[in-house]
Amino acid sequence: MRIFADVHRKKDDSGYRITYTTDGEVFKHVDSPIELPVEAGDRLYVDVIPVAHTDAFIQLLRRGVEVFYLRRLNMIETIRQGLGIPKSNKGDVRVLMSIDEHWFKRADEDFLAMRQLISDYRRLERDKQRLENQAKDAFNKDSFKRLIDHIEEEQKTVAIPIIEEAEKRLPLFRIIAEELGITGDNRELAREALAEVLMHIDPRWSWRKTVNFFGLFKSNNKKKKKIYNGNARRALERLTIAVYNISPEELTAKLQKKLLRHIWLTVRREAQERLAGIPAQQQG
Repeated sequence: MRIFADVHRKKDDSGYRITYTTDGEVFKHVDSPIELPVEAGDRLYVDVIPVAHTDAFIQLLRRGVEVFYLRRLNMIETIRQGLGIPKSNKGDVRVLMSIDEHWFKRADEDFLAMRQLISDYRRLERDKQRLENQAKDAFNKDSFKRLIDHIEEEQKTVAIPIIEEAEKRLPLFRIIAEELGITGDNRELAREALAEVLMHIDPRWSWRKTVNFFGLFKSNNKKKKKIYNGNARRALERLTIAVYNISPEELTAKLQKKLLRHIWLTVRREAQERLAGIPAQQQG
C-alpha cells in the first residue's frame, strides 16, 4: 500500500499535524507518524520529516515501512501553481501524489539518527555566526568574543555524542578521521564536521553530482540556477578550514574540492569493494 502525507505545523504552533490519503479522495489526520495505518512493506511518501518526529519515523522504519521524503520542498509550490491546485493541506497531498517517484529520497535510520543529534549543533553554529556578524560593528568586541568562546565550548560538548554515534553508524568515519589527522585532542569540531559531510555522500553518485550537491559548481555555469545543500556545504567549509589549518579568508573552492574528492573516493572505493565481496581495508 502507498500512503501520501503532508506534515505541517498546527495553527497554534503546538506541534505537527499529518494529513494523509491512499487514494486522493478520502483524507484523514493524525498527530504522530506512528499513528499512521502503515505496516511492513507499505510505502509512505511525505513532504518532510521534522527533526521532532525523528524517533517516530525510525519506529516506522524498524516496523518494515519504507519511508520516502521529498528531495526539494520548493517543488510543491511550483507544481501546485502549474496544476492550479488551491493551497491547502489536502492540496499539498495531491501535489505529492503527482510528483515522480525519483524526486523522493528513501529515509535511512542512520541518516535520521545523525541528523537529530546534529540539529542542536547547527543551532549553536547559527548563533555563533550571528554573533560574529554583530561583533564586526560592535563597540565592545570583548563581550561578543566571550559569548562566542562560550558557544564554541558548548559546541565541543554537543559534538561528543555526534562523534560517538558517527563511529557506530558510519563505518569509514574513524578511518577518514585518521587519514585527515583530526583524531587528536581538541579536534572535536573537525570530527563533527566530518560526520556531517559523510552523511551527505552517496557512493552511488558520480563525482559531478556530488560536487553539485555541495554547491561547488563550475564557474562557467553561472546562468543556471544553483540548487545545493547549504548544510552540507557549510560542514565542508568548516572541515576544510580545520584540516588545512587555514583562516576562513584563505578558504577556496579548490581546497574544498580537493578534500571532498579524497573523502568521496574513499567512500566509493569501500562501496565497490563491499559489492565485490572484498573486506574494506584501511588505506595507509
